[in-house]
Amino acid sequence: MKSPPVPLPTTPPTLPFLALAGPTGVGKSAVACALAPHLDAEIVVADSMQVYRGFTIGTGKPSAAERAAVRHHGLDLVDPAAGFDAAAFRAAAAAACAAIRGRGHLPLVVAGTGLYLRVLRQGLSDAPPPDPALRQRLQAEARRLGVPALHARLKSGDPETAARLGVNDRSRVLRALEVLEQTGRPLSLWQGEHRRTRRAPAGLVIGLTRDRRDLYRRIEARVLAMVAAGLEEEVRGLRDRGYGETQPMRGLGYRHFLPVVVGERTAAEAIRLMQRDTRRYAKRQGTWFRKEPGIVWLSVAPEESPAATAERILGLLADRAAGEAAPWSA
Repeated sequence: MKSPPVPLPTTPPTLPFLALAGPTGVGKSAVACALAPHLDAEIVVADSMQVYRGFTIGTGKPSAAERAAVRHHGLDLVDPAAGFDAAAFRAAAAAACAAIRGRGHLPLVVAGTGLYLRVLRQGLSDAPPPDPALRQRLQAEARRLGVPALHARLKSGDPETAARLGVNDRSRVLRALEVLEQTGRPLSLWQGEHRRTRRAPAGLVIGLTRDRRDLYRRIEARVLAMVAAGLEEEVRGLRDRGYGETQPMRGLGYRHFLPVVVGERTAAEAIRLMQRDTRRYAKRQGTWFRKEPGIVWLSVAPEESPAATAERILGLLADRAAGEAAPWSA
């Protein structure tokens, strides 16, 4: 692969970070690993599941070889029983990006979780941080009453937020109720104030997309590869260590194979449901990212290699650097 013909800015304020975004299965991680050496970059992973230690196969974490080739940040940050949210991610990612730039390298963010990319680019509202005691109480109520009951409670106090959240969106419903109880103000008001005062989004984001049939084929193959790599055994081990009721166990793959481990579902049925739900999740990711401002979209052909995609991105970056005096302001 050719090196970029024009030196790229790698320190603030010209380029706080470069990000690759897109749905699961599109190939972000492989492209990032192919791209990083040519930009002298270190990778920052923006994924709400890969932060948990022990959740490896089902989250598609980079392999040991990929981590050895390119330095990665944002993986295995917390115990599965610990809480982790967008604020915690932003703090960890901002620190990682600052350290990377301090070494003279470029932060290359690989973003599958749209909210994490959004808060890294645009910051957070001034709503108070989570209150551990209040969160524990709300979690206990969710277990006792069910998340839909808490969603109904949220609807009476913050109808705007409730309208955009699913009735079973446990983490976001609890967070919205938490803010409402802490401050007496709806989360929608805090977020509205933030939208009115926030700066233009930071960084340059390249979105990867594929033909839907190609993406779904890759997703189905990815699920089979995870199963072959030992996903069921990973779920069994996590359950045996007491993590069966944790938040990450509700993630894709884990919630599908936990019933297999306890004898309530066949592996074949788990695979079918996991493939179906991963396709649906990829569709939601695509919808989210298409609403984000300033993403430069790049369509990846079915047989295109990660190295070829990386070379196309290098050409795009070189063209932008040559054509604009300050192309990536913070």
